[in-house]
Amino acid sequence: MATKIFDVVIIGGGQAALSAGYYLRRASLDFIILDNQANAGGAWNHTWPSLRLFSPALFSSLPGTLFSTSKTENYPHRDEVVAYLERYEKHYQLPVYRPHQVKTVVHDVQHNCLKISDGKYSWLAKTLISATGNWSHPVIPAMAGAQIFSGEQCHSAFYKGPEHYSGKTVLVVGGGNSGAQIFAELDEAATALWVTREEPKFLPDEVDGRVLFERATARITGQATDQPVGGIGDIVMVPPVKAARERGVLRTKPMFSHFTETGVVWQDGTEQAVDAVVWCTGFQPELSHLAALDILEQNGKVLVQDGQSVKEPRVWCFGYGDWASPGSATLIGAGRSARDNIPKLVEFIKNSL
Repeated sequence: MATKIFDVVIIGGGQAALSAGYYLRRASLDFIILDNQANAGGAWNHTWPSLRLFSPALFSSLPGTLFSTSKTENYPHRDEVVAYLERYEKHYQLPVYRPHQVKTVVHDVQHNCLKISDGKYSWLAKTLISATGNWSHPVIPAMAGAQIFSGEQCHSAFYKGPEHYSGKTVLVVGGGNSGAQIFAELDEAATALWVTREEPKFLPDEVDGRVLFERATARITGQATDQPVGGIGDIVMVPPVKAARERGVLRTKPMFSHFTETGVVWQDGTEQAVDAVVWCTGFQPELSHLAALDILEQNGKVLVQDGQSVKEPRVWCFGYGDWASPGSATLIGAGRSARDNIPKLVEFIKNSL
């Protein structure tokens, strides 16, 4: 019996994986998608319930199918994104298999391909697309005294809503969109303070994530001319953040110096009792499954050119952000990244036969 070798195995089942699957299907390649989640939707299943997409629905679509919403609000909620990704997966009948937590990718010398394994099952592939994203690797900065702080600490990856913090004093740390949205929500349920290392950058009300993505992409690709400054981390004025501004609370405090057992000490030496800290301090790519290929750099990333690994050309990275492809960690960017890079992957396979 002949050994089955796929043209492509995709690891991950979120927006980047689905976008890649769309173009692979159009190219008539033999591929599968291995998702470690129980349901469709990727990392969106794990964000906080009230999270708002910071781009209008119609400008946040994956290739081939518009993201439409029946609601009149311009910025869709988390659940609407999950539902859209589920519909997308079913509509194109993408070959997603779940749940499979891929643990290792190694060279299969006998078959001159890559071997992907979850510890129980294995798959062989001519090429691999790693699209595991960043959500499962949250970053919390090291702070003096953190080990003695008796209050709660939670990363935004695990934040589930304001109910748990009702009546408490909470620090929300981080100057990006997640920090702004979570602070705006907690301000109505708790005594919330927004803490940032630098002053947040608020975008004009008319600038949404679509415009922000275009600006950031132009700057990364060297096409920017006299465009206003704007990066993916700058804050889009979605309705909850606007409401906080209207309440007059959209202000930040400089980063505290260190923790105490019961709170924090600010830079001026004053102490404050704190019940909880919500860290909105970003993520790192989850690429531990590629460790055996010896292609991970010291920063935990893969050196790539147009998404393709420089050290192991059979490996491609989709959806991890600007280092893999401009804006590719966003819904807007996932489809464009796949559109630009899948033809190169297809050509690579053809030339490798």
